[in-house]
Amino acid sequence: MTDTPQTRLDPRYSDPEAGSPPWPEVRRLINEAELFWISTVRPDGRPHVTPLPAVWSADALHFCTGPDERKARNLAENPHVVLTTGTNTWNKGYDVVVEGEAVRVADDARLRELAAAWEEKYGSFWHFEVGDGHFHHGPGRAVVFSVAPRTVFGFGKGEPFSQTRWRFA
Repeated sequence: MTDTPQTRLDPRYSDPEAGSPPWPEVRRLINEAELFWISTVRPDGRPHVTPLPAVWSADALHFCTGPDERKARNLAENPHVVLTTGTNTWNKGYDVVVEGEAVRVADDARLRELAAAWEEKYGSFWHFEVGDGHFHHGPGRAVVFSVAPRTVFGFGKGEPFSQTRWRFA
């Protein structure tokens, strides 16, 4: 993925005085966000949306889920995913939508790095042991996915309103 995505402010949905935040600022918002809403597609085509924590590492968002949970089963059939974060206010804040393909991370060395990132961001409750290509937490285990953004949308709310798209090569 390129560090400098193609950026486009959409004038149809932006105030005339609006500008696009630089990508490093949006990446910071993604990195600091504590909660994301993940959208996947069920095998019958119906959407599935649920909240989860995620960490930004190596130019991608990472999340984990139980291997038998709905989102994991959906991703086995269709890896396209959307992760959304922001605020639940209308006229202040910034919302970010990350679109990409979820790719399973099963390398134990990489999983240990990600486990450390989870614990650093979310605290000791999110301490994961790593083995056999999974996170282990108590009696359960989780699969980890990486989502390198293909397209990111940003929505500035308030004065000025804006909509920006970042596309990655």
